[in-house]
Amino acid sequence: MCTFISQISIATYRVKMRKFCVILYLILQNLLAHAAKTDTLVINQSDSKYLTNRYFSELEGPQNSLTINDILQSDKFHAANSTLPKLKYSKSITWLKFVLYNNTSSPFIPITVGRSIIDDFDIYYQNPASKQLIHLSSQQFKNSRRLLSQTATIINWPIAPFSSQTLYIRVKSKSGTVIPIEIHSNEEYVASNAINKLIDGAIMGIFLIMALYNLMLFASVGDKSYLLYVIYIIFFGLSQILLLGYGSSLFTPNKVILNEYVFPLVRICFGYSILFFADEFLQLKQNFKPYYKIYLCLYALYVLPLIAVAINRISIAYTLTSINIFIISLALLYIGFSLYLKGFKPAKFFLVGWGLSLVGILVSLARSRGLVPYNYFTANVLIYSAIVELVLFSIALADKINFYRQQNDESQLAALKIAKENERLITGQNIELENMVKERTQELIETNKNLSVTIENLQSAQNQLVEPEKMASLGQLTAGVAHEINNPINFVNANVSPLRLDFNELFTLLGKYEDAINNPGNTTLLHEALEYKQKIDPDFIKEEIRGLLNGIEDGATRTTEIVQSLRTFSRMDKLVLKPANINSSILNTLILLRSSIPYYIEIKPVLDKLEPLNCYQGKIDQMLVNLIDNSIQAIKAKNEHGNESITITSKNMPDHISIEITDTGIGMAVETRQRVFEPFFTTKEIGEGTGLGLSIVFGIIEKHKGTIDIQSTPGAGTTFFITLPKNLQDETSTN
Repeated sequence: MCTFISQISIATYRVKMRKFCVILYLILQNLLAHAAKTDTLVINQSDSKYLTNRYFSELEGPQNSLTINDILQSDKFHAANSTLPKLKYSKSITWLKFVLYNNTSSPFIPITVGRSIIDDFDIYYQNPASKQLIHLSSQQFKNSRRLLSQTATIINWPIAPFSSQTLYIRVKSKSGTVIPIEIHSNEEYVASNAINKLIDGAIMGIFLIMALYNLMLFASVGDKSYLLYVIYIIFFGLSQILLLGYGSSLFTPNKVILNEYVFPLVRICFGYSILFFADEFLQLKQNFKPYYKIYLCLYALYVLPLIAVAINRISIAYTLTSINIFIISLALLYIGFSLYLKGFKPAKFFLVGWGLSLVGILVSLARSRGLVPYNYFTANVLIYSAIVELVLFSIALADKINFYRQQNDESQLAALKIAKENERLITGQNIELENMVKERTQELIETNKNLSVTIENLQSAQNQLVEPEKMASLGQLTAGVAHEINNPINFVNANVSPLRLDFNELFTLLGKYEDAINNPGNTTLLHEALEYKQKIDPDFIKEEIRGLLNGIEDGATRTTEIVQSLRTFSRMDKLVLKPANINSSILNTLILLRSSIPYYIEIKPVLDKLEPLNCYQGKIDQMLVNLIDNSIQAIKAKNEHGNESITITSKNMPDHISIEITDTGIGMAVETRQRVFEPFFTTKEIGEGTGLGLSIVFGIIEKHKGTIDIQSTPGAGTTFFITLPKNLQDETSTN
């Protein structure tokens, strides 16, 4: 038991000693960091060096509350833990202090900031003797045409040859990243800058060529994958162009707008373009169907950085964008690997291309966090991996063209085989059909002979059936005409007797006056004539005679109208094409049918001004009689009658006239409307109709090259729409 307790005590003692050693180590490390003395940064001819923690000490100013005077007097500068200056989201501003020795003959030393998102970059120097303060900022050169094509923030710092200065650099950025500050000799900067511009131009040229190439493929093939790939290339290229430092010439020289809006939005659009392209390229709706809804959730990831940009939380937007691209990279790598295992061929190219891109993204993120050293390879790994990725994706998309071509060749070969087989079958069938045709031809010759006889018999029967319809119409009109003529004649007869009495009284008065004139000495005769005149009242007789004559004249006029209408209708069998007034035909038809129109039906003619129409007038009159009579019968068939009417409208159109006949009758069902023009089809009782009225109407309109249409609702009425062309020509003259 004592041994066990002793072992526990020894273990407890060891743990406490370890904690004490760790704490002591951290304290010593912190003291050494603050006590460490930095080296002087010496720039020789053709020399270029990064500003590492060997040469600088740093001081954080997260609230931007320190002035240059505070910095010059501060004793809180300390050694940095990271090799290169590093900004965190919690300290977006840092001050660097280092000693620079110009060991060249040039009076200027170029100081540049590499590929990073920098808001402000300032350098200060105070002359120890004169206390004169020199301040240069990269913002002073942002509108300079000479520096418009700079790929990095540069300050040409004035320093006398073979002299040293203690410089203070202020760096500000809302994107937590490593700040690669490089100090060059003037000679080396000119040479390296020319090479960098050449490389940058080549890189941008590759992006442009790839975009145009795939855009051309989209125009020729029409596959949406190419268009989405072009969009992906554009946003990928824009993000790299911004990192290369060309944003001021492409968008705006204002760094605030560039870093706080343009750069975050381009990176967000780049993320969306990756998702859209991968979705279409890998055909995820079909190939990744069980988990496709999870994939759609990746689109929602970029809503958060959009909101952060909208509320001006730019640091959060940069952080969320970096996290999103990392998550999406891993997700797409997993999806590509899964589809590759399933045998989906394009996934092979995607897996390799996106794998390289993921390596570049991871190295780039690690470099910006200071996890890997900043050098030429880590600074450019994302661009070069992107170029390889673009080439691989282009190869994969080009492979689609080969796939389409192979499909086209296979379909053409299959079509050729089918065509040959069809040709063989058709040849055999043609031989068989020729023999069958010969046999059937002989049978058809005999059948045609029988059909010719049958057709002649049918035509004769049709003519015989049409004739009763004409006679029925004529009989109906005759009855109406007899009734119409009887009315004015009776009126005339009624006026003749009183007219005769009036004339007899006048003749008697004239006789008495004649006797008085012949016997001037006999005053009695004159007295009798005056008494008779007073008795018969000649003035009243004159007015009565005028009234009776007017009545006789009205009766004669009505009789003349009826006779004229009857004469017009009597021409219905004359197939003579000549100009006719359609409005007059409508009015004449109403006169003939007036006796058959019940009192409760109101006739409403609405007639447009029409020019004479070239037509067969007798046939037109017959058509109008049949249609108007059909409307009268449809209204009569109703059980109850209210505000019944028949509206006849004529309209003048540019190349035809139209006639609309609308009634408030019983209407027609759809089945009736579809068969209404069939010969012998009727809805009337047996013996009440032949079923040829509307069939004859259809034939008349067809002979005039016109059209007829029906709109009808059961219980609500029917409307017939008739159109007649204005340019009808005689068939005998055109042949």
